[in-house]
Order: sequence, then structure tokens, then C-alpha cells
Amino acid sequence: MQLNKSLPHIKILATGGTIAGSAAQAGQLTGYTAGALGIESLISAVPELESAAQVSGEQIANIDSCNITSGLWFKLAQRCNELMADDDVDGIVITHGTDTLEETAYFLNLTVKGDKPIVLTGAMRPATAISADGPLDLLNAVKTAACPDARGQGVLVVMNDIIMAARYATKTSAFKVEAFQAQPYGQLGTIAGGRVYFEAQVKQRHTLQSSFAGKNYTSLPRVDIIYTHCDDDGVFVEAALKAGAQGIVYAGSGMGSIHKGAEQALMNAAAQGIAVVRSTRVSEGRVLPANPKWEAAGFISGGNLNPQKARILLQLALTETKDPAKLQQIFDEY
Repeated sequence: MQLNKSLPHIKILATGGTIAGSAAQAGQLTGYTAGALGIESLISAVPELESAAQVSGEQIANIDSCNITSGLWFKLAQRCNELMADDDVDGIVITHGTDTLEETAYFLNLTVKGDKPIVLTGAMRPATAISADGPLDLLNAVKTAACPDARGQGVLVVMNDIIMAARYATKTSAFKVEAFQAQPYGQLGTIAGGRVYFEAQVKQRHTLQSSFAGKNYTSLPRVDIIYTHCDDDGVFVEAALKAGAQGIVYAGSGMGSIHKGAEQALMNAAAQGIAVVRSTRVSEGRVLPANPKWEAAGFISGGNLNPQKARILLQLALTETKDPAKLQQIFDEY
């Protein structure tokens, strides 16, 4: 692909996923191999990229994103921070499997220091499928990263013609092309008629305003997610502590309600200095302080972060403090 020097230079970092997936037959939408194709194959499949930006690619990984590791997060954050300092690069696109795309996006939203656009995208159908969605998602992601209005918006997710903030984007369908929604406050913008339109922005701290940004993380404290259920008895809380957890995100029912069978185990954990964040297994809604006993124990209200994102924020926050009041302030601001 020839580079048009008059266009913005967008660096594409490839990590695998369905967008790089391959199947034996064009009608095969399950049982395919994720991360089978390299970045050059993805770029060459979308010749329209030439008119959108100067595009160059790097293969960071080639995995099924269900196997994501914090090691890959650290590698991506380091490379993005390097590209933020590169005057020849105007924006970054990351191709990623959809299963854990929202987690990677949120981690980068907190750890990359800079205002250049970073856009994550993926696909719900492999590259070999009839009506594969990956090529258009990639084109839209590059157009968004090249758009001046994307600068300073934090890390973005572009899927199915919708622009979402990393903080709010979440996968809501296991198989539909329109797999992602921006909950609870809606999308930041759209790509329509080949043009990028921004209509909103995120108020919470991210990228340049994040105290976690620009740091070279090589490890994070262990934080486990405990999902409540009928007959919840605290066994998983005790198992998490035995495994060395320094924090627990409790995905409670409703507005972060705690089953009485698990309550004492969580209280004991907090008494030992383990950070306990109340989140919810419900897909939408804000978890607020609800019980004086829980607040007295130092439980943190997770706000409207889903459990997997609350876990990421708690991991990073624990590198700075274990004080419940300060942790609560971090959750309120991010």
C-alpha cells in the first residue's frame, strides 16, 4: 500500500482475534481459528484505507482474545506510549478480539499518556466469512483515528458504525454484528456516509488526566471477581484470599446487594486490609453506598463500572493506595 504523505499517519497494532480469523468455509461463523491472519493481510483486504490515511502495521500478538493476559496489556501500553512521543504518528488503531476488547480498551484508557486518538476495533465474523464485518470496522476505526475531533477523547472503541468511549463500551451479544453498546450513557459518535461525527465526550479522568498513565507496569496486584448467586456462602471469597488476592470485586445482585451468606466473609476480608469493591451483575446501573455497616467496613462503591472494568481500576489503584477512602475517591473520579 502506497503512503499519501498529505494524510494523517495511523499506526495499526494487531493482536489477533476474529477480525484476523480464518475458517474452512465461507459460511462458517463458529469453530474458526482466531488470530490466523497477519496485519498485512488485514490491511491489503481494505484498499480504501489508502484514501483515509497513511497506514502502517505492527503485529503485537496473534491470539484469541479469550486468552488475554496482563503481559499483553503492558506491551500494548508501552508501545502506545512510545507512539504518543513519535511526531510521525498521528493516531493508533488496535485490532483485537471482541471477547475482552472492552477490558484492553479500558486499561489503555487509564495507562497511556497522550491525547492522540487510540481506537480499538474487531469483528464478529472471521475474515473468511460471507459478509465479514472486519474490513468496514477497520476502515471506520482508521477514519476515526485520523479525525481531529477524536484527539483528547481518550481511548475509543469503533464497531458497527458506532464510536464508544472505552469506559462505557461493553459487549452485549455473543453473536450479533451489533455486539457492543455504550452503557449507560450512549455513544460518543457515529460513522455515517463515510464521515466521522462526534456528538459527546467523556467527563471521567483518562489518558492525560490519569495518574496511572505513562508508567511502565510489569505486574499488578491480584484482584478477583466474585459473582453472587443463590446459596452464595463466601467460599469463593475465602478461596480468593487463599490465592493471594489483594482486592475483591463483588458482582452483587441489583444495586450491588451482598448475599447474607457471603457478607461475613467479605467483612473479614476488609478487616484484613483487602480492598472490597461492590459492583453489580446487572448490565446497567450505578452502585451507590447502601448500608452503613458496609461503609464502616470500608467497602467501596463501584459506581457504574461493570465488574471487569472495576477490577482493572482497582488493580491500578492498589499500586497507589490501600486506604478505602482514597480508593473510593479514585472510583468516583475515574
